[in-house]
Amino acid sequence: MMEKMIFGRFIPGNSFVHRMDPRAKILFVFLFIAIVFIANSVVTYAVLLAFTLLVVALSKIRLYFLITGLKPVIILVIFTFLLHIFFTREGDLLINFWFLEIYEEGLRQGIFISIRFLVLVFITSILTLTTSPISITDGIEVLLGPFKRLKLPVHELALMMSISLRFIPTLMDETGKIMKAQMARGSDIGSGPIKDRVKAVVPLLIPLFVSAFKRAEDLATAMEVRGYRGDAGRTRYRQLNWRFVDTLSLVLLVGLAAMLWYLRV
Repeated sequence: MMEKMIFGRFIPGNSFVHRMDPRAKILFVFLFIAIVFIANSVVTYAVLLAFTLLVVALSKIRLYFLITGLKPVIILVIFTFLLHIFFTREGDLLINFWFLEIYEEGLRQGIFISIRFLVLVFITSILTLTTSPISITDGIEVLLGPFKRLKLPVHELALMMSISLRFIPTLMDETGKIMKAQMARGSDIGSGPIKDRVKAVVPLLIPLFVSAFKRAEDLATAMEVRGYRGDAGRTRYRQLNWRFVDTLSLVLLVGLAAMLWYLRV
């Protein structure tokens, strides 16, 4: 499962979403996160889900690949769905069997929150899958540029965010390798009582931390050897180019917000 984690990875391509300016994609994601909370009915969530699937189709990334790569998140979505079903006691009683009581509002809220969670994860994953780490760094740095007047280290913040995103799949891959090595030595990680599973996870943490610190040290050494000294005097090989399609994507997002507000119950 760890090796299939796709959040933070970059898949080169030539789709509509790949060709968008990174600044437009970052703004798109942040605006979309705010717009998601407008939806509050079956129709609005259906529109929201259809719009998300349209973005996935434009990115030319297979939906099956997204779902299989986000299994840890899917488990969290299912857990959240069950929490709403079992603990929300509003509306008509639908099922009453032994200790199990499911109410209409609990089922409704569980479905809505699950859809909200999924569309947010899909859109943010599309951002990292279709945008290289260096492009994300440049986009964040340009968007935060006005804060330089407040003596905010914009370049360093953008670089740290980009490195953090890039290290997520790397650490997941490293965790998968360590788990396989432990299992090859006879360690049973995936079965048994919860107490035994927790104990089995502890031996994974030490080599994982050692590997993370080693990679961080190698990265620092590589940056120092290449003469990295922050943003002082640095220029960009790839210039950002805001085009009509970038403006159009944000206009469509505003249109989505207006439609959801109009259909809102």
